[in-house]
Amino acid sequence: MTTHNYTATVTWSGRTDAYQTYSRRHEVRLGDSSIDLSAAAEFRGDSGLPNPEQLLVTAASSCQLLSFLAVAAHAGVEIIDYRDAATGIMPDDARPVRLTEIVLRPTIVAQGTTTAVVERLLEKAHRQCYIANSLTAVVTLEPEITVR
Repeated sequence: MTTHNYTATVTWSGRTDAYQTYSRRHEVRLGDSSIDLSAAAEFRGDSGLPNPEQLLVTAASSCQLLSFLAVAAHAGVEIIDYRDAATGIMPDDARPVRLTEIVLRPTIVAQGTTTAVVERLLEKAHRQCYIANSLTAVVTLEPEITVR
């Protein structure tokens, strides 16, 4: 059995002497890349920086894209454009506090196939998406498909 491992390094320094004013800014290293993150603005973070909630939505969207492209390529279906406007939903009254739903809204342009085939491949990719399969949040698809 093969086990795949994925790593990230998160670094923060500062002082937590007052809840209202401590810095939520931190650095995440992913391989050779690093990005500065913060808490969401609703949680006293810097609205100009990405936050963990956005990264989770991004991970679900990216995984769906990559799964779909692989499934389409294996099926011999030509995809020429894919864009997603994904949204994560976190109700204030959810306990424990969490994203309860992620809605993926891919706009897909395919060539030489049918809408029904693209829809079937999207659903197959959705069932295979590692990130969606790892979450308690419901991940739904609301695609818009154009076939040329």
